[in-house]
Amino acid sequence: MRKTILLGLAVLLSTATRTLAQTEIIDYKESSFVRHIRPDRSGQSITTNMLFPGQVQLDATLTHYDPFGPTSALGRPVSTGVLRIGFFNTIELRAAQSYSKPLGRTGAAPEGSPASAGPAAGFAPLTLGAKFLASTTQNGRSQVVVLAEMTLPNGDASFRNKVLEPGGRLLVSQIIGQRYRLESNLGFRQRGFRAADTKQGQYLGTFALHGPLGGNFNFFAEGYTTWRQQQKLAPGLTSGISWRPLPGLRFDLTAGRTLTADATNGFTLGGGLGLRLPLH
Repeated sequence: MRKTILLGLAVLLSTATRTLAQTEIIDYKESSFVRHIRPDRSGQSITTNMLFPGQVQLDATLTHYDPFGPTSALGRPVSTGVLRIGFFNTIELRAAQSYSKPLGRTGAAPEGSPASAGPAAGFAPLTLGAKFLASTTQNGRSQVVVLAEMTLPNGDASFRNKVLEPGGRLLVSQIIGQRYRLESNLGFRQRGFRAADTKQGQYLGTFALHGPLGGNFNFFAEGYTTWRQQQKLAPGLTSGISWRPLPGLRFDLTAGRTLTADATNGFTLGGGLGLRLPLH
């Protein structure tokens, strides 16, 4: 199954690469597809969308399960905010901050016994990153972007054994017709910089479809999986609908489900918003 998923991602990546030479440039001022906000959420896939210089965007998520990030070990949904800033030379700078609500205690510890450390909660380690355009034109029908990230060893003290965590993703998108879009990610992250840390690193593969429902409503459906060298695949599904009252403002509702037999998070419901300035 793992080989099948990797083969499917490779086919999508190679197809997008072959079409780059024939990529049609989309006029930013005329195309609704480019003018409309495209948040880096609400599933596991990060879009190839890159902000233009001077644009600022906030993507906020409530009760979002993150199997590929600094809060993946928690095994429960978190809230995450991503600040994105358009930079020059087709570069986008970004900072992601997650927050986990403390779990309620089931009972008081016996008098005289040492207080046990509860599960990690509060602000998670901060992740800084940047997107770099790898294809020939920004906002083409086929686009390839490289995302580089670094998670810092900060955050609440309940997050233990904190180290620098480098990671990256290859982001690929393909527009189908006028309104449908395929997105795929292939990512890797690890804790630390040693060779042994690389062997314990985590992989991510995603494949998502976005399209219109009518008016200012849209849908998306996504399949994803994470895995390590010595562990089985951990697949999941995410779907949702979004409403866009303004070109730079979007609200959405999502539902997700992990498909592993030993999953502790199971079914999740969430929502969030994307806000880009200027709004139009």
